[in-house]
Formats: sequence, C-alpha cells, structure tokens
Amino acid sequence: MRRVIAIALTGASLGGCSSMSWDMFKSAPPTVQVRLESNPPGADATTSLGAGCKTPCSVSVPAPDAPFTVAFALPKFQPASVPVNVIKNPGDFTTPASVTTDPSPVFAELQPAAPPKPVRKPHRPKKPKAVAAAPAAAPVETAPDAGSPFPDPNAGKR
Repeated sequence: MRRVIAIALTGASLGGCSSMSWDMFKSAPPTVQVRLESNPPGADATTSLGAGCKTPCSVSVPAPDAPFTVAFALPKFQPASVPVNVIKNPGDFTTPASVTTDPSPVFAELQPAAPPKPVRKPHRPKKPKAVAAAPAAAPVETAPDAGSPFPDPNAGKR
C-alpha cells in the first residue's frame, strides 16, 4: 500500500512539473515612465505608442526599440509634436538594466492659434438721401447755335 501511495505522490508531483513553463523565468518587457508637461497645462498628450493623458501627467509605455513621438493638442492652440528618444542602459553585475527617455520630462510650448479672419460683408453703396426740393426759378431758355452740335454753356449768362 505504501508503494501505491508513493507512486501516486510521485505522479502528482511530476504532473505539476509538466504545467511549468520556461517563460516564467523570463522577465517582463521593460516599461518606461514618461512624464508629459505642456504650457499651458491641460493639453491632451498622446504617444505614438498609444498611451495618453491630460498634462501634467505620467504614462507608462513598453520600452520601444525606436524613437517615438508625443502629440499635444489643446483647443485654441496650435498642435505640437515632440520626438522622444529611448535610451537603454544595459545592466552589469552591480546595477540592473534601465530604460530612460530623452527629453525627460517631455515638454511642449503650445502657441495660440491665429484668430480666424473676420468675414467681411460685401460693401453696399449707401442710398442717396432725398434732397428737399428748393423753389425753382423760371428756367431761361435760349436757342442753341445752329452750327454747334452741343448747346453753348454760356448761353444763359450773356
């Protein structure tokens, strides 16, 4: 009977080993904490890796192998984009490996957006005002020169 129990315990312990994976000894991919700031604060900051928040804030992103960008957007301000370099420092016997970013913190100075140009209304000429009619003097009629196609302007002043 002891033999059966020993075989059963050995089989159960070996069954537990079969579910073990070598992946459990691998470390998780390194992440890097990225501090995001803007002037004025309150901008929507989004990394090209997908993470984002409202400034000032920090996001944790998986350490990429290549540089990435952070886009900043705020209403009434021009959007800005800042490139970020990833610096991987390999560890040695006394220090662990580390990942940092340059710049740190990632900062964007947002410029006010130019105000939209005012819509100009088309220019309409003013209507002439009615002038009060003055009593008219009796017109002086003169006969035009027969040889001239135009009437003489000094005809009434002679």
